[in-house]
Amino acid sequence: MKIGKVNITLRSFLTGIAVLAIFIVFRLYAVSGQVSREDLDYKRYFLSHYKIFSATIPANLTFAGEPVPLNDFTVYENMDRELTSNLYFQSNSILIFKRTSRWFPVIEPILKKNGIPEDFKYVPLIESGLTNAISPKGATGFWQIMDVAAQNFGLEVSEEVDERYNVEKATEASCRFFKESYERFHDWTLVLASFNYGIEGLQKVMDEQKEKKYYDLLLNEETTRYIFRLLALKELVSNPKNYGYLVRKKDLYPPIRTYKVSVDSAISDMVGFAKHFNLSYKMLKYFNPWLRKDHLTNASGKKYEITIPRQGYNENYFDDLSDYEKKMSGDDSLTYFTPVDTAKK
Repeated sequence: MKIGKVNITLRSFLTGIAVLAIFIVFRLYAVSGQVSREDLDYKRYFLSHYKIFSATIPANLTFAGEPVPLNDFTVYENMDRELTSNLYFQSNSILIFKRTSRWFPVIEPILKKNGIPEDFKYVPLIESGLTNAISPKGATGFWQIMDVAAQNFGLEVSEEVDERYNVEKATEASCRFFKESYERFHDWTLVLASFNYGIEGLQKVMDEQKEKKYYDLLLNEETTRYIFRLLALKELVSNPKNYGYLVRKKDLYPPIRTYKVSVDSAISDMVGFAKHFNLSYKMLKYFNPWLRKDHLTNASGKKYEITIPRQGYNENYFDDLSDYEKKMSGDDSLTYFTPVDTAKK
């Protein structure tokens, strides 16, 4: 009988444990069901308010007047990749919109003077985002020029002076490269590819693969993507409203009025030189980043052109913007901004 009592007590205990477990599971299920309903409501709200759209590829695309063969599915998908990637890299795109209003007016006349198609103005966008960047390999400036190539095309690169940082001179040097490449390929798309891959390297690939068009070549990933990155940014900058970008004219970076000072002798103290023009050393270097030291030896007596902002450049910053806006159609209200139209007015 004693053993029976023990068995009855054990069964009762186990039964109680089972009932308790069932109760706990039930409560957990009820609670989890309640949380799931909240999550479901949240999900429904999220989906009703947040949308991400696939980019629409324009029916016709060109680079420097040369058609892009979108009927080739590899070309179409490469374009889709770059347009989608840049479309949803909004912070970069917005900053590029702002910078083009300052720098396209500098770059465009140089391209035109040298007979280079205007579409090449988008090269610094994909190379550097219109900043004086330095790549891990040492390519420098808006156009990302290597030091040897810079010297081959007439730029000074030394400890004290690096003209790859001079936007005007770097653009002139790039034009010399484009013209040399065009003499070889007679195709502007191949010229663009050669700026990334090299003229001789590209010619070697063309010979090996027996192809004459960029879009028919099997190249490394960087050069394969190069033209499509440019086309994507060209499309976004030219037609921002088609892709949901809303940029006010007053948010742009206006050109700042400057003048040139010719120097053909040494400058022993750049800080003192800046103060002579009522400038801080920081501002002198902003407008002349190609001056790499706080002095200029200039033993050869070479003539340099140093850029100086006109008096009141800070106080007149927004006045300059207003003047710039007057060259553009429309008022100062929220509007879609098209840099390409601005450059032509």
